[in-house]
Order: sequence, then structure tokens, then C-alpha cells
Amino acid sequence: MTVCNVLLVDDEIEFVTSLAERLRLRGFSATTASSGQAALDILGREFFHVVVLDVKMPGMDGLETLKTIKSRHPPTEVILLTGHACLDAAVNGIQADAFDYLVKPADLDELSFKIQDAFEKSCLNPKNEPVCYTQITNH
Repeated sequence: MTVCNVLLVDDEIEFVTSLAERLRLRGFSATTASSGQAALDILGREFFHVVVLDVKMPGMDGLETLKTIKSRHPPTEVILLTGHACLDAAVNGIQADAFDYLVKPADLDELSFKIQDAFEKSCLNPKNEPVCYTQITNH
């Protein structure tokens, strides 16, 4: 079975570390980054099916990071998270090709389902087929 590789990006270190641990217990492979630029650096070295990305971060914000991810890694699905229920950010994120948008604190079950749905969409993308197929045959 293919393991979903998830990159969690949030400047709140305790939150993102705790979330990674909880997702690993649910069978996801989770890596963390504390900024948009750090996420882009990691994405330049490793493949991720899904990125869970905070909208409000210092420096490169989540929407700017989303646009860069989608331009450099189009098959990677992005789920936006924010502590601020901001309709404008949701609309802008969806227009920039985010998979979905959740408000923090997101329910872990709901987030897990969204990640799984994004993962399935990612693996249906022909550009990801070799990665998904390789992971399936190696596990």
C-alpha cells in the first residue's frame, strides 16, 4: 500500500510537531517545516503527495507559498489551514488551486479525511504515477 507523504507547514512549532505525531499514528508519513521558504526547500529535495499549509505566517505567507508550490510541483495537493476564518483567504486559496481549506483548530478526523482525499487525487495524476507505483511495489 502506498504511504501518503505529507509536508506540514506552520510557524507554530509546537502545533506542527504535535500534528505530525498524531498523523504518523494514523499511518501518514509526516515531515514538518516552520516557514514557506523552508517548505519550498524541502519540496526541492523530496516528493510529497500533500502539503498542509498555514495561511498566516511571517515572511512568505501561505498563499504566496501555495502559488509557488503549484507552479513548481503542480501534482502536489495543498490544504490550507488558518486560525482566522477569512473568506477572502479561502477564495484566494481555492482560486490558486488549493485542494481545500480548513479553520484551525481543525478536527483531526476531518483533516485526516481531507489529506486522504488529496492523496488519492495526487496519485490519480499521471505525473505522480511513477512515484505512487514505486511506493506501492516497495511496501
